[in-house]
Amino acid sequence: MPKKLEFFYDFTSPTAYLAWTQLPAIVKRTGAELVYRPMFLGGVMQTTGNRPPGTVEAKGRWMKADLGRFARRYGVPYAMNPHFPMMTLTVQRAAVGLLGKPEFERYVAAVFNAAWRDAKNIADKAVLADVLTAAGLDAAGILALADDPANKETLKANTDEACARGVFGAPTFFVGDEMHFGQDRLDFVEEALAA
Repeated sequence: MPKKLEFFYDFTSPTAYLAWTQLPAIVKRTGAELVYRPMFLGGVMQTTGNRPPGTVEAKGRWMKADLGRFARRYGVPYAMNPHFPMMTLTVQRAAVGLLGKPEFERYVAAVFNAAWRDAKNIADKAVLADVLTAAGLDAAGILALADDPANKETLKANTDEACARGVFGAPTFFVGDEMHFGQDRLDFVEEALAA
């Protein structure tokens, strides 16, 4: 039975985007089952008392450079989004509503790439609708998922569960009960999957 790799993420996180670009290769090498766990990073930050790295000026400058270094190392496109930080309740609730559906992976790719490759404001519903339509997705149907009370509640439950399990930021990974934080810890994630 393959090990499960839980991926707690929020589209507003550039490090979650960078991690996401590497997950298919890790899954292929380890045979793991990738389990997407959309959460609301704003809720995690509020619950845990964490603050975005950019709130410390020197750390924010360093992180911008470091994100570029990792994108080059991974060989993936990356552009700092001028709209960051973006309010992601809509895209996260829609992700919850699409879990297990055939278009889920296409949705994740469209939103992550729009945010961190194309520097689009995924918090703007008109921009998001254009992004989804360009990806061949039903924009109106997906936006309706974001307003569904069940999806709102599931996202809240995912966020509460993440905090209860020790999550304080994104991306966070679990292999069993073992937690790993940050896209720069993917080597530890892979080691845990291979063990």
